[in-house]
This record gives sequence, C-alpha cells and structure tokens, in this order.
Amino acid sequence: MRNVLLLIMLLLAFPAFSAVTHIDNAELEKLVSAGVPVIDIRRAEEWQQTGVVEGSHLITFFDKRGNYNVPAWLEQLAPIADKDEPFILICRTGNRTGTVSNFLDRKLGYKKVYNVRKGITDWIAKGKPVVKPGS
Repeated sequence: MRNVLLLIMLLLAFPAFSAVTHIDNAELEKLVSAGVPVIDIRRAEEWQQTGVVEGSHLITFFDKRGNYNVPAWLEQLAPIADKDEPFILICRTGNRTGTVSNFLDRKLGYKKVYNVRKGITDWIAKGKPVVKPGS
C-alpha cells in the first residue's frame, strides 16, 4: 500500500498535460476492432474469477500488497506497444489503470494510452463477452 501511495504522490508532482484518454465500453469495442491491444493489469486470480476481454495481454502491474516492478512490467509491454503506439489498459474498476495510465503518460512519455474508466466490472455488467484466460 505504501508503494501505491508513493506512486500517486509522484503523479501529483507532474503537470496536468495528459495524453491519457478515458474510455467507455463502446470506445473499447471500437478500439479493439481497430486492432488496438488491450493490457489487463489485474492479477491471475482476478482474471480467473471474471474472465478477460478476448485477446487481452495479461500483464500484472500491482501484486496483492500493492507492490510493483516497473522495469519488469515495461519489459513485458515492449513487444506489444512502444511509447508512440496506442494501447488500452483495463483492470477491475479503472482505479489501478487510471494511476498506471497517468504514470506512463506523465513520467515515462507514453503518448496514446487508453484507460477503461469503469473496468472489466462494467464491461461484464453491460453483458459484454469475456473469455477464460489463455483461451
């Protein structure tokens, strides 16, 4: 939890010029149809519990204690999208991805980050399809 608070404090220290776009389910569907990759940053047990948006890349950002390893996460992201390529981040409710999206934009210079503002829970609540991880 302490690491999450540190990350949030770091984000607040940067000016508010955001390239992060917060999207809803309709926009998520359009972007996925256009081939923009989806990165699900939740943990494995969360993916198993709810399923995932089909085609999602599963790259956990925060562990159960709120710890994270930015270099390791970025290493997994690199083959999927670089700083100039669009990608979508999704989590349970949009809170974690909101933090990570802003960090990637403001601190690391990623230019086209999309954050699913209400996460997978809203996707499922609206009757959108999910698949089991690895399907």
